[in-house]
Amino acid sequence: MTPAVQELKIRARLRLNAVRREGRATRLGDCLRSVARELGFMHWEHARRVLAGEAALGDDMGTFWHAPRCSAILCPWFADARLAAEAARRTPGFVLPYRRQFVLAPVDYIRELGLDPALDAWSVLQGDLMAGYGSEAWRQLCRLRLQCPQDTFERR
Repeated sequence: MTPAVQELKIRARLRLNAVRREGRATRLGDCLRSVARELGFMHWEHARRVLAGEAALGDDMGTFWHAPRCSAILCPWFADARLAAEAARRTPGFVLPYRRQFVLAPVDYIRELGLDPALDAWSVLQGDLMAGYGSEAWRQLCRLRLQCPQDTFERR
């Protein structure tokens, strides 16, 4: 289990305990689903699969790598990860997934996510999250993204 998946399970368990302390009935599955949706995934299994590095190219990657404020930043969008990677070789930027598409994001976009664009993990991935999907550098960026303020996530 990746640290990001483990973090989501911990958040869900804490939420479950808090709800039960209030005397309300709920299930762990409901809390897992709620936590996943708050991070831009459709449901728990969607979050688990993407964050565990098990999703295939072309699968819905959720909106985990998008912040509401990023909508105001103009970025090239691509339906194909290879085309996004080619564009990134010509134009500086970061290739990020957004559902079934890819965005070539500038430095400001990364800052709006709540991340530092100068992190070593970005260099290891050469700015392409999809090329390094499931790698240690990718997992590190996922852990850091999970630490970002809740208002930097686009809920589904």
